[in-house]
Amino acid sequence: MEKILDVVSKEMKQAFLTAGYDGELGKVTVSNRPDLCEYQCNGAMAGAKQYKKAPIMIAQDVVKALEGSTVFSEVKAVNPGFLNLKLKVEFVREYLVRMRQEEKFGIVMPEHPKKIMIDYGGPNVAKPLHVGHLRSAIIGESVKRIARYMGHEVIGDIHLGDWGLQMGLIITELKERQPGLVYFDEEYAGEYPQEPPFTISELEEIYPTASGKSKTDAAYKEQAMEATFKLQNGVRGYRALWHHIMQVSVADLKKNYQNLKVEFDLWKGESDVHDLIPAMVENMKKGGYAYISEGALVVDVKEETDTKEIPPCMILKSDGASLYNTTDLATIMDRMEHINPDRIIYVVDKRQELYFEQVFRCARKTQLVNPETELKFLGFGTMNGKDGKPFKTREGGVMRLESLVHEINEEMYRKIISQESRSMPEQEARETAKVVALSALKYGDLSNQASKDYIFDIDRFTSSEGDTGPYILYTIARIKSILAKYKEAGGQLDAVALQPAAGESEKSLMLELAGFQAMMEGAYEETAPHKICAFIYGLANAFNRFYHETKILTEEDRSRKEGWIALLVLVRDVLETCIEVLGFLAPERM
Repeated sequence: MEKILDVVSKEMKQAFLTAGYDGELGKVTVSNRPDLCEYQCNGAMAGAKQYKKAPIMIAQDVVKALEGSTVFSEVKAVNPGFLNLKLKVEFVREYLVRMRQEEKFGIVMPEHPKKIMIDYGGPNVAKPLHVGHLRSAIIGESVKRIARYMGHEVIGDIHLGDWGLQMGLIITELKERQPGLVYFDEEYAGEYPQEPPFTISELEEIYPTASGKSKTDAAYKEQAMEATFKLQNGVRGYRALWHHIMQVSVADLKKNYQNLKVEFDLWKGESDVHDLIPAMVENMKKGGYAYISEGALVVDVKEETDTKEIPPCMILKSDGASLYNTTDLATIMDRMEHINPDRIIYVVDKRQELYFEQVFRCARKTQLVNPETELKFLGFGTMNGKDGKPFKTREGGVMRLESLVHEINEEMYRKIISQESRSMPEQEARETAKVVALSALKYGDLSNQASKDYIFDIDRFTSSEGDTGPYILYTIARIKSILAKYKEAGGQLDAVALQPAAGESEKSLMLELAGFQAMMEGAYEETAPHKICAFIYGLANAFNRFYHETKILTEEDRSRKEGWIALLVLVRDVLETCIEVLGFLAPERM
């Protein structure tokens, strides 16, 4: 189904041709002065030089060519040559009728769907998730859902940090605390216990303790590095402990991500590509890409067009140890071999941009990817507190993610039970609070352009007024309530038909709906969830204006009432589709 702007532009282009001008001058845009018109065309201004004619004269010729148009109800030529446009209510109705009938409201599915991998999440195992992990999870999940909705095959990979020095630190600290564990007996040849020798709480305490010791005790750090070496070289007991660490940590990670409605298709990590690194390094050497510089193995990635210094990409340190670069490159190689994606998107802190520029260039130079494979860095800004600095607890520490989720859940619960006009059982209030709190958290993040820093304001985010998740959900709940009352009175939702708009607020609501396809296309192409937030905020505002001006259920004209009900069904369905691709849902009532 064609986007409404394309349909309108086609009509305008034909009018320019009929008037004797270049049809390409007839491009139409949404009006930047909605108080004057709905759409506008500035083609007459652009054509003035080409045709050596005053733009107002060109515009007047086009107005004449549009007499009898089935699309425009009003076309005005305004000095010095603008064309102000309004659409016919019947044309808008017919467009929405088609939207309602079409799958996905008329979104055109790609002829050749892309295979897209999204690398997001990126937590280190054995450490609790904190607020710094929030944006990657929320943005990545939404980008994944948007691409799927647009008809592409999408694989989300969490890419765990599960193979570095942190593992050696945990094993070293565990050995100090429980030296008698069978895992440290190198003569042991039997089966290892199935139950881990620690809980998630103990594990989360072990790592920071070990990390702190390693910073002040050189001998302790040496032991940790030796433990890491043994683990990575296959010592049985250390590998068994590593499996326990993964088992306990991943179970906890899944629980926390589930609370955010974030789901990964793959739970791979650095460990999955460890054995691929030697062959990859050898190929880089043989291909003449990698060379020794100050003892380290590096690949030059600078280009002649660079305006700033791009350092070489280090593959191995002088002691032969691999780095994040190494595992990231091996991961790209592994993905190309087993999945062969057309596009890989990395949802990472924007401060990592130079690092990923090096990795991407190295992957291309060493031919780890196909020439047409797209590697995209989607860098996000910082979530800050009201003081403008990175978000912290009241005590000044880094807040655990589950603590943040609990805090926003409790705030939403307090707001729900404080509403005297609503009576809701305790259990339902708790469940509703969770659903609405998640909308507050996700919408509060996603409504900002990903690359921008933003202020996390729990009071504003949980408000039912303004540009917030709860406001969107309250709007959906209001629509559902009207539809439920209509059904209770004997009405049938599947029997109603849209009617031409009877008033300005109704037409404005219809025009907002008609922009759905273009908005979704833009959100996908620009990996920009904030475009969906802006759309549903505009749609919710348009609905609420219409609602406050219209007595929907008490309308005596049956045809008009049914037309309004049909319009509400479409608004509800579009809003619920949009919040689903953003990663949250709406409760039945609030």
